[in-house]
Amino acid sequence: MIRALWGSTHPGPTLVVSALALALGIAVGLEPWRLALLTLAVFAGQVSIGISNDAIDAPRDRAVGRADKPIARGDVSERAAWTAGIGALIAALVLSAPLGFGMLAAHAIFLASAWSYNAGLKSTTFSIVPFLVSFGIFPSLATLAAPDPRVAAPWGWIAGAALGAAVHLTNVLPDLEDDRATGVRGLPHRIGARASAVVAAAGIVLGAVAVLVGASGGDLAAVTVLGWVFFGAVVAVAVATAVLAVVRPPSRTLFRLVMLAALLLAAQLVATGGAIAS
Repeated sequence: MIRALWGSTHPGPTLVVSALALALGIAVGLEPWRLALLTLAVFAGQVSIGISNDAIDAPRDRAVGRADKPIARGDVSERAAWTAGIGALIAALVLSAPLGFGMLAAHAIFLASAWSYNAGLKSTTFSIVPFLVSFGIFPSLATLAAPDPRVAAPWGWIAGAALGAAVHLTNVLPDLEDDRATGVRGLPHRIGARASAVVAAAGIVLGAVAVLVGASGGDLAAVTVLGWVFFGAVVAVAVATAVLAVVRPPSRTLFRLVMLAALLLAAQLVATGGAIAS
C-alpha cells in the first residue's frame, strides 16, 4: 500500500518541486533547521496535492483504463488515499507553522489553490489560474521562512508564474484524449497540444529572463559565467520543447523537459546569487 500511495503522489513533480524549495532556501541563505522545515513542508504539501488529484480522478481514470494510476487499479483504496492525502496536508501546515505566520499563510494559499485545481478548475477555461497563483507564490515560501520575512521580489513572482504556466500546459498533453472522453476540458484542451507546448516554451524563456535580469538587479554585466551557462541551458530546453511539439505528437517528454527547466532555473538563481527577497 505504501508503494501504491507513493505512486499516487506524482513522484517526479513532487521531488522536483521539493528540490526547488531547497534551492530557493539555499539562495535565501536559510539556516539549516529552517531549510529542512521548508523542504519537508513543501514535500508534504506536494504529496497531498498528488494523492488528492488521483483520488478525485479515480472514477475517470478507471473509465478510460488508466493502468498507471494505483488508485484506479485498486492497489490502494480511495479511503486510504484520502486519509493519506489529508494527513499530508495537515503535516505540511504543521511543518510550516514554526517558520512564521507569513510562510504558513502563503503555503496555505499555495495548497488551497492547487487543491482547487484538483477539485474542479482543471475542467474549465481557468485551469491555468491555480498554477499561476501557486507557482507565483512559491518563491515567497523561502523568503517568508527567513528570520526577517519578506515576500519575494516581483521578478520572482513572474518567474514562478511563468514556470507554473509551462508545467500546466505540458503536464496534460499526453492525456488530452482521455480527458476529453471524461469531460475534462481545461485551457490546454481548448487551445490544442501544439499551441500549449509553444506557449509553455515561451513561459520557460520568460522565467529564465526574469531570473537573469532580476537576480542581477538589471546589471547583466554582473552576471557570473555560471549564471549565463544556466540561462543558456534553460533557453536550450525551451527550444527543444517547442521543436518537439511541432515535429512529434504530444508526449510525456515535454513535461519532463519542463521539469528539467525548473531545476535549471533554480540552479541559475543560486549561481547568479541574486537577492530574491523584495
